[in-house]
Amino acid sequence: MREDSYRLATYADADGVARAGVVIDERLLNAAEALNALDGGDADWAGSVTAILEHWQEADPRLCAVARAARSASRAQFGRPLSGVTLLPPVMYPGTVFCAGANYRDHVREMSLALNLPPEPDPREIGLKPWHFIKASVPCIRPTGARIALPRYSRCVDWEAEIALVIGKRCSAVDPAAALDHVAGVTIVNDLSARDHLQRDKVPPDSPFRFDWVSQKCFEGALPIGPWIAPLEDIEALDRMAIKLWVNDELMQDSSSANLIFSFAEQVSHLSTRLTLRPGDVIATGTPAGCGVARGRFLRPGDRVRIWVEGIGELHSEFCE
Repeated sequence: MREDSYRLATYADADGVARAGVVIDERLLNAAEALNALDGGDADWAGSVTAILEHWQEADPRLCAVARAARSASRAQFGRPLSGVTLLPPVMYPGTVFCAGANYRDHVREMSLALNLPPEPDPREIGLKPWHFIKASVPCIRPTGARIALPRYSRCVDWEAEIALVIGKRCSAVDPAAALDHVAGVTIVNDLSARDHLQRDKVPPDSPFRFDWVSQKCFEGALPIGPWIAPLEDIEALDRMAIKLWVNDELMQDSSSANLIFSFAEQVSHLSTRLTLRPGDVIATGTPAGCGVARGRFLRPGDRVRIWVEGIGELHSEFCE
């Protein structure tokens, strides 16, 4: 780990108020206080992660300096143990959450087999672009460690471990070569899906009004996210980040971003041609093979889900009625 490495988090203070925090070696500092103490500058704007992202070009190098200074001090001199901190969603709340569909080669193969369909053609070979849908922010987002009530209308809620990009610089119509310059960092999401509510009953199969994206993707708690944001410069190999998901300690998903169809940069670039991306926006980049739908197995009350992504950490959730 680099000497100036850190993680950007949101936590609840003693009064339950959301604050921006800097995580360094299992300890947490209040971001605004740490920045002010570092150089005597005015960092009162750093009270929230969203505000830090809006000042990302200024904030990131200063936060790196905070990390260097903290590591040169004794543990008793900075922050508090992370074990005693209540973490909240790292961004409260994204302006827009974009989710990529069918963007891992192993997942596309898995779904074709599960549905007894012929193999899907390579999207690149037939000229397709990245494909995204939008997920609700405030109702769906939950922090690591949350207990999430399964929707009463569904019996087929599925897990989807994903690496998510967090935008740190406004961008519109950006070229793929420059797209990652607009990304602050990465986090983890679980893009939960009510598989039994993708299609509306009694609507003809060829109808353009057949699909119900809200019921499938936007129920309460449908997007656990966290535990924090890892700055992009801390990720050694974006193109081969390992990603794993366990349900009750049984490994279900085990893949890597090497299996992405459209890269992180291509997704940012494509979305930026449709609308302007803003600091704090989140792009969930797709899920690999190992989802429940291919196994005929879905989440039940009492299930515990753990997602680990290389270079980021772990996201935990527990499910209830």
